[in-house]
Amino acid sequence: MTTLRQLEYLVAVVDEGSFTRAAELLHVTQPALSHQIRALEQSTGGFLLERLPRSVRLTPMGRAMLPHARAALADAGRARTAARQVAHLEQGELRLATLYSVSLGVLPPALKAWRQEHGDGIAIRLFEHRHADELAAAMTAGQADLAVGPAPAGWAGPVRDLGVEEFVVVVPQDDPVEDENGTIALNQLQDRDWVHYAPSNGLADILNRHCAAAGFQPRAAVRTEQTAAAPVLAAAGLGPALVPSNVLSPHFDGRVLRPEPRILRTLTAYTRDEPDPIAAAFIEILKANAKIR
Repeated sequence: MTTLRQLEYLVAVVDEGSFTRAAELLHVTQPALSHQIRALEQSTGGFLLERLPRSVRLTPMGRAMLPHARAALADAGRARTAARQVAHLEQGELRLATLYSVSLGVLPPALKAWRQEHGDGIAIRLFEHRHADELAAAMTAGQADLAVGPAPAGWAGPVRDLGVEEFVVVVPQDDPVEDENGTIALNQLQDRDWVHYAPSNGLADILNRHCAAAGFQPRAAVRTEQTAAAPVLAAAGLGPALVPSNVLSPHFDGRVLRPEPRILRTLTAYTRDEPDPIAAAFIEILKANAKIR
């Protein structure tokens, strides 16, 4: 099998015109250099160099191989440079998988901070999923370098807690429901039709689970795939909606109530193996800038 070292030795012998000078340049013994050239010739099936008394000359096979040897060495050099640039956060790509609700509420400030710190040298490729189980399966299959979402049960790789996001109930500004200092028990809304989520959206599970704990199953006035649509529909009067508080803009015109007991979700960053330098740096940006506590 031809190796980059053998190609490097061939190019050095040709450029120096001598096995002796090439061995000195490469800091190897001349017998070691000769051995590698012979191994290269054996793998290619013929002589590459003609040994003359005071120099060497390429054979026709050698002349055919030389430009490809130089190209392979140049490609390897560029590969090493690219790897070093990634290690030093100069350029590269981060493949990031997350949930739709997280990409809407948690990621934007972190992505803004990342762009301000690293410019456009390191691109972000975003993969969005509807459900935490779907996210974990995609991560297991190798879709992304880093996943941001609830920690999967039994995940074998590294998991880093980012913080806790809080869910709130949204109703219209003029909704007559009574609250206590901005808090509300979910069972106060058990007779309402809700802005619910499509079953494929993981937030449907969260709403169903907490309503069940409050003693009822929520009836759906409408079901939406999109997390962003839920608070808008609720503010328009279609029914209460349960949404992550971080998806609401500061100027949101609906009425926002905190469920009692509080509904919280811990978010994590998880990887299959130890995070590479880009993923590790992005995790730190997330911790400092994500809209979670």
